[in-house]
This record gives sequence, structure tokens and C-alpha cells, in this order.
Amino acid sequence: MRTVRRRAVRRLAGYRASLMTGFFLPRRLGRTALLRYAAVLDGQTVNLHAELPASVTEAEAAEIVIRRGLRRHRRPARVYPDPEGPWLMDAAVLLGAEAGGVPIGPGRWKLRLEVRSGRRSVRLPLTLAEPTTPRKGATGPMARSPLTAQRFRLGRTVRGDARVVYAKARPAAEVAAVHIQHARIDVDLRVLGVRATEPWAEVVAAERRVRCPLAEVQPGVWRLEVPLAEMVPAGGGREHWDVLVHPGRGAPLRLARRLHDIQAPGRVFTMRKILVSPRRGVLMRIEPRYTPAGNFRFTCSDGDRAD
Repeated sequence: MRTVRRRAVRRLAGYRASLMTGFFLPRRLGRTALLRYAAVLDGQTVNLHAELPASVTEAEAAEIVIRRGLRRHRRPARVYPDPEGPWLMDAAVLLGAEAGGVPIGPGRWKLRLEVRSGRRSVRLPLTLAEPTTPRKGATGPMARSPLTAQRFRLGRTVRGDARVVYAKARPAAEVAAVHIQHARIDVDLRVLGVRATEPWAEVVAAERRVRCPLAEVQPGVWRLEVPLAEMVPAGGGREHWDVLVHPGRGAPLRLARRLHDIQAPGRVFTMRKILVSPRRGVLMRIEPRYTPAGNFRFTCSDGDRAD
């Protein structure tokens, strides 16, 4: 059934795209504000650059109108004439009440541009004929807000109008900071997408599990003191320890770092190895690191026996 459902969704998306590009867009271009650039940067800021239709010959002020049903939010936009062409518009709209931005809720929100000149005002759809393709490089667009893990993305209606699609944060445990000292490692973390009620953690390697308490060091940030003495490899060799966070309700969450725009986090978010003596007469090398999937992990190996 899942395969049939996916095929049906793809077929419907194809019909929808054909209707948009073959029927609506050719008939609407020249009568709407045409977006030349539209992207969600830093996971929560919508950046827009549009070309206004030729019918706009003067403008004193403009606003981006974000609406869903009867709910409307307004944010200022900049309009200015292009000496060699039509009027242009620039806007940057911060989303999410937690970040001090537009307090939109889950769902699809339409975007409009309202241009005013004197007592006259006109409201224009923001048409997105071609989605903006992000440039390739060391960084890329963030899929989710770094503060809340909420997802804001730009979509299009069947008529080609731009809209913001908002989705709630999925439950996750995100690394906030790693404190590496001479003989101690502490990890600060945040629990997102689910209410943390008396959370606790455990470090897990193969068939070994060590339960660890969490201390709230600031609102929403919890600290894990890594139990180095319990992580000495059994029988020599190397052991890989993952961290699971139990938020107090629901399934445990694997500690990771995913709310970033780095394309190669394993090479950028590197941390130093340390040599510790967690038990009397024993040395252990420990390396905190991120897996290619972004999961946080400790790799422990035996060091030389101390005298």
C-alpha cells in the first residue's frame, strides 16, 4: 500500500506541476509580483526579491502579508524603482514566535505583497515561477530552525503563488556544547519537539548501558557528565558509545547535532581526543565525534597501563 500511495502522490504532483506551468503561470505573468529569489535562510528567515508588474508605476510603502484563513500578519518590505526596468521589492521576514518573528502556526500560509501610494493600495500575489536553487559550497540551506527545530519551507500553490509551509519540530535531542577538560567531559543538550519532564540519559555500547542523570544548567539546557569510569573497553580493543536521552515520555532520543548548515559536519565539528585515567592504574583514550549521520558518539580505546 505504501508503494501504491507513493506512486499516486508522484503522479498527482506531476499533474499539478503540468497544470501550473502549462496553464496558470503563462496567463498570470505580468500581472503579479514575480519572485526572482525566494529562500528560507538560517532555517527561519524568508528572503524575497521580486519584480513588480508594469502596472505599478509608483510606490511609497509596502508590506508582506502572511495569511491563513482569517489570520493575518504583516511585515515591512522595501520597494524601489529600477532605472532600467520595473519596480523591485526586497524583504526579509523572520518566522517563529520563539525567535521573535511572525507567530505562525502549523499549516500552509499564503504570501502577498501590498503596495501603497497615497490613499491607493494594491495587493499582489507573489508568483514563484522557478524555485531558487541553493548554491553548492561549504554551507547550505538549513532545513529546520536552529532554535526550535521547527520547519519552515517555501512551497507553491497550483496557481504558482508562493506560500510558507510550517511543520512542528520532530522530537530530537540536540547537542548544545561539549566541554572537554583534562580528565572530564560534560555535554550540554537540548530536548526539542517534546516536553522534557525529568529527563535522563544513558550511554550505550553493544550490550553495555550506563544510566546518567541530567542537570538543568539553564532553561531548556541539560548537562550530562560523561561516566568515563564506566566506559573503559571490556577486553581491550575499541568501543563506540552512543548517547540516548529519555525525555520522560515517549521513545528515547539519540543525541545528535543536526541543526546546522554545514555540508561536512564530521570534518568541521571535530573535537580533540584526550587520555584519561578513569580508574586507578588504567589509561583510556576517548574521542568525542559525530557520525556521518550527525549522531554524537564516543570512541574509547585502551591506553598504556599506568605505573
